[in-house]
Amino acid sequence: MAHAKAGAFLPVPNVQELAQTWNRSGEQVPDRYVRTEETGSDEVVAGCAIPVVDLSRLLDSRSSAEELANLGAACRHLGFFQIAYMQLINHGVPDEVIQDVKKDITAFFNLPLEAKRLHAQAPGGLEGYGQSFVFSETQKLDWADMIYLMITPKEERDLRFWPARPPSFRGSLDRYAAEAARVAASLLRSMAADLGVEPPERLMEAFRGQPQSMRATYYPPCRQAGDVLGLSPHTDATALALLLHVNGVQGLQIRRDDGRWLAVDPIDGAFVVSIGDIMEILSNGRYRSVEHRAVVHPDKDRISATMFHQPCSDTTVGPLPELVKKDGGRARYKSVAYMDFMKSFFASKLDGRRSHMDAMRI
Repeated sequence: MAHAKAGAFLPVPNVQELAQTWNRSGEQVPDRYVRTEETGSDEVVAGCAIPVVDLSRLLDSRSSAEELANLGAACRHLGFFQIAYMQLINHGVPDEVIQDVKKDITAFFNLPLEAKRLHAQAPGGLEGYGQSFVFSETQKLDWADMIYLMITPKEERDLRFWPARPPSFRGSLDRYAAEAARVAASLLRSMAADLGVEPPERLMEAFRGQPQSMRATYYPPCRQAGDVLGLSPHTDATALALLLHVNGVQGLQIRRDDGRWLAVDPIDGAFVVSIGDIMEILSNGRYRSVEHRAVVHPDKDRISATMFHQPCSDTTVGPLPELVKKDGGRARYKSVAYMDFMKSFFASKLDGRRSHMDAMRI
């Protein structure tokens, strides 16, 4: 989600403000948000039990081999896995760090619209408060507002977009991002071991400095929740994403191979971690990025915060040579400059396509 200009987004109404007035009216949801062609015929499977990975066991030499197999199975099966909250504490993320960032993200979205618009996206940019990937006056819109921030490298931060209210926001996000980066580094090293990449630095080199960005999203309630989508179906154009549920309302759904959607009910206090397109390519297809979307609740708001971890801007994205060798010399994906990969990603959004990965496959 970073390192590339997104192109010129068109301004659209603020959904949170729209919902506050529309939900009290007797009117139908505005036509630009109606997505019944995507929601009406899709079968949803409730109560999805996605794999659980225990990082404390993964980092303990007495249990690492067993848990590494668990990690590998999770990455290859759905592309999503969960880390239970109690294991999260075991690898050093303090509860107060998580609670502080949840509190401040919630406080930001509860500010008056005028205060949030002080951090509005600039024309042609992705950072800041607003909506993303709106390219035409006729395209369907998501029932959500978001704020997107570049976090690492720090010299790429643009503090115009970092909320000054609440006053503790910048400090709590900084602390949380540092903890999330440590979690991601541990996961990437374990993935290198599972893939058989030796030394792990061969994989880690692509992520030197650990480029990191965050999207916090506010999904207002909608009386016609079954007719709208909070977030359109997509895969993540990143390596690894850590999803934090800021409040107790869930809405994440994962696309199964048979086309049905799995409704994810996360473990209380857990991260949901997704494998992105970059990791699918680096692993030569051993790991999979999976299409997912977000739905909304009829009478409750939902807030989430996703921390994205991506390669360095000068990285060449392609299958790792040692994995290609293990596959008999067959590379399943092209190798391209990361900046070109991101241009392709944004171009696919402009064309209205859900995935740009087909162009990468050989």
